[in-house]
Amino acid sequence: MGLEQHTKDLKQLIDQLHIQFLETEGPVDKKNHAFFKKVKEETSPMFELNSRWSEEAEEYVKNRRASVHPNQIKSTNENIEMIILHSYYVDVHRKRFKELYQSVHYVLDMILNDMKNE
Repeated sequence: MGLEQHTKDLKQLIDQLHIQFLETEGPVDKKNHAFFKKVKEETSPMFELNSRWSEEAEEYVKNRRASVHPNQIKSTNENIEMIILHSYYVDVHRKRFKELYQSVHYVLDMILNDMKNE
């Protein structure tokens, strides 16, 4: 799998996490070890996907005339990590979550458009 598929997978993932965020009731007890273990198990593949995508996207942006800058890849990677965590712990305002969500989609869409127009 390459950058294009990983980008599409991330878009799908953050859509699912957005729904999860909206449907989860209030903040969770951060001291609950069973919940922490569940979150760690469920999010591990998400963080791995994000990491792979980030490496591929950085290479893509470095080696091509892309409309995305390297610092946007780094910021998007960090924003995806925050979306993953906030979707479980629901410890951020909806407005902030939506801003992160929209920002990530914007960069992912720009990369897909750049790839399509090559």
